[in-house]
Amino acid sequence: MVAAKTAAVDGQREQSPENTRPFVSIVIPLFNEASIFEKNLSLICRYMESLESRYRWEIILVDDGSTDDTGGLADAFVKTRDNVFVLHHITNFRLGQALRSAFNHCRGDYVITLDVDLSYAPEHIERMLGCISETKAKIVIASPYMKEGRVTNVPWLRKTLSVWANRYLSLTAPGDLSTLTCMVRAYDSRFLRTLDLKAMESDINEEIIFKSQLLGARIVEIPAHLDWSLQKQAGAGRQSSMKIMKKIGSTLFSGFIFRPFMIFVLPGIMMFLISLYPIGWALFHTIDRYLWYASQYPQVSFGSLFSGAVRDAFILSPHSFLVGGFALLFSFQLISLGILALQSKRYFEEIFHLGTSIYKHSKEKDTKYQ
Repeated sequence: MVAAKTAAVDGQREQSPENTRPFVSIVIPLFNEASIFEKNLSLICRYMESLESRYRWEIILVDDGSTDDTGGLADAFVKTRDNVFVLHHITNFRLGQALRSAFNHCRGDYVITLDVDLSYAPEHIERMLGCISETKAKIVIASPYMKEGRVTNVPWLRKTLSVWANRYLSLTAPGDLSTLTCMVRAYDSRFLRTLDLKAMESDINEEIIFKSQLLGARIVEIPAHLDWSLQKQAGAGRQSSMKIMKKIGSTLFSGFIFRPFMIFVLPGIMMFLISLYPIGWALFHTIDRYLWYASQYPQVSFGSLFSGAVRDAFILSPHSFLVGGFALLFSFQLISLGILALQSKRYFEEIFHLGTSIYKHSKEKDTKYQ
């Protein structure tokens, strides 16, 4: 999967046991970033050099099958620094695989994921590291949508989709998080290695949150500034590679994964409430006609009178019976699916906890014998 365009990352780095400064691995995925790569990566390196009194650091670049000169520029850049490394994908495997490849080569105590476009300024790194150290959280998220967070120069459509996607996910996910899709995060590396991640697309960010919450991990947000000013200064601005409809579908599915019970049951309850009006109307007129028939024909049996009353009510308003009946049936189906989904989610949580324990044990065993 990863082409050997450069020497293997493992084996090139030796950590001194005498150095007690925390070691930070910065992961930067790349795809067709030739126009901004050198300038922005140099800015990141200079910023990390300003933190060297407090942190040791490395940068793991992942060239995810770029079709421009990104790979060549990355190879040239790493030759100038002994703590910057590059992995090459032979094709575009997308963000999820790029991050997983990098995570497997990270050696730091903390892992920072960052976008090379610097839509989140490098200063967020120090703030996230400070927060994860002070709070002992497993994940710190840079959140432009929480209180004191800001968004600047982001195209209207992209901003609107992102805001509403995160509001939807915040509603479905526990923990009162305001931003779940942002890639700019700090991770406790030992915890990160316990997560067996599968997502190939950008929904790996939501997958990490979901699986972390299942394990009871502490997740903290810090206010962030999402700023696309650099993109605009560079020219027309970088176009998002996110396919809008695909991302919308992915976000809806992520919300379902977070809380399937709510996704089914809330619409089911709403449908049930909607059904009450036409059903109530039909029932009221059925009873009214039955009482009239009973007063006029006391000798006729209940069954005959009731059938006539239902017939008259149906003739008066057939749509009340049809709409009410279908809505009631549909509401029961949704609520039943919600209960089944909740049951399945609980089964999954039990299996996930067991699988995580096994995966963690195997990882520790592999590390021990390396």
